[in-house]
Amino acid sequence: MSLSYRQPGVVLTDRRFTVPLDHARPDGETIELYAREVVAGDKAGQELPWLLYLQGGPGFGANRFVGRQSWLDRALKDYRVLLLDQRGTGSSTPATRQTLPLRGGPAEQADYLTRFRADSIVRDCEAIRRQVTGGAPWTVLGQSFGGFCAVSYLSLAPEGLDTVVITGGLPSLHAHADDVYRAAYPRIERKVTAHYARYPQDVERARRIADHLLTHEVTLPNGYRFTVEAFQSLGLMLGMGDGSHRLHHLLEDAFVRTPAGPELSDAFQEQAQSLLSYAAHPLYALVHEATYGQDARPTAWSAERVRAEFPQFDAAKALAGDAPVLFTGETVHPWMFDADPALRPLRETADLLAARTDWAPLYDPARLAANEVPAVAAVYHDDMYVDTAHSLETARAIRGLRTWVTNEYEHDGLRTGAPRVLDRLLAMARDEV
Repeated sequence: MSLSYRQPGVVLTDRRFTVPLDHARPDGETIELYAREVVAGDKAGQELPWLLYLQGGPGFGANRFVGRQSWLDRALKDYRVLLLDQRGTGSSTPATRQTLPLRGGPAEQADYLTRFRADSIVRDCEAIRRQVTGGAPWTVLGQSFGGFCAVSYLSLAPEGLDTVVITGGLPSLHAHADDVYRAAYPRIERKVTAHYARYPQDVERARRIADHLLTHEVTLPNGYRFTVEAFQSLGLMLGMGDGSHRLHHLLEDAFVRTPAGPELSDAFQEQAQSLLSYAAHPLYALVHEATYGQDARPTAWSAERVRAEFPQFDAAKALAGDAPVLFTGETVHPWMFDADPALRPLRETADLLAARTDWAPLYDPARLAANEVPAVAAVYHDDMYVDTAHSLETARAIRGLRTWVTNEYEHDGLRTGAPRVLDRLLAMARDEV
């Protein structure tokens, strides 16, 4: 039974669906998906077209909006919106250190998680679309990894799509994970350089914290082993619109004086652990590199291996001289599965996923070249998370796709630019811009 209730300006309905774990075996094991239907309060009884929102990640449930926040306000002018928790996230059969042992040991867990990529998510969407819309195609809005899923959707089931809108999420159709990270590290370095140009005082602050972590064993209150590599990974926030400012505020008061000498403050440690912990989204760490697996080559901890090609990211070497300590960005490393209590029980599972050589293709270049679905994409000019050159190459490979390339926003432009970003993209899709 679906439950409907109200928030300011909207009517919400909780929807639950049963889908096959493996869509190649429709009569086999099933999992449950959760989605929240949202409609404007004054349009609740109207027949409206549907917009399906696919969240970024992988591994994050859909936004839990209150009322008509962010881009949702613009979407509700034209659509009835479905906010889907993709499989393994949120309330959709979550995959965590607590639930995965139900599958068995690491080998069984790894086999299970191979079905949590974009191709399975698209087939989930098709299975529930028939129940939600009565078979009518819908508009898909894909943010970041949700955009990757949208490109898979155009490849696997374009008949289910009325329009595709992508923000910060045009993937390379062919690149191996190694290619993705070789392109990523220079972008990350540019973001760090820009941060230090904005806040030059943070150069010394970061060096002092890194030196402390290299010479002391620090365990955060939740049991996270806070190493210098973990500290560097806080640079993940530099790809967001307000990320540089948030990082600056974090570094401002990292130390306090104690009877034993300077120590990292409780307040700093509390903030750091909330940023570093994967407890709320462990699937991100488990399948992040698998989102680039499409052939017989293993991902083999790609970000860790490729990082060795960029010695400027070595904090110890930076401290030995006068170079600034560089932060890192959207990369997953094996040490995270040793440091984070939420990931430690899953280390062997992650190793097995990194070693797999049987990844199926996620995109169909021939079908994309013949695309007939109206499609538009916002490409952020120096996106730290998704390579602009890769995105534009893919845009050229999808017949009819229109791009809006902008440096006005960072990767979270759908959030920070709401409702302007969505309004512009919808106008582009209707050929009004």
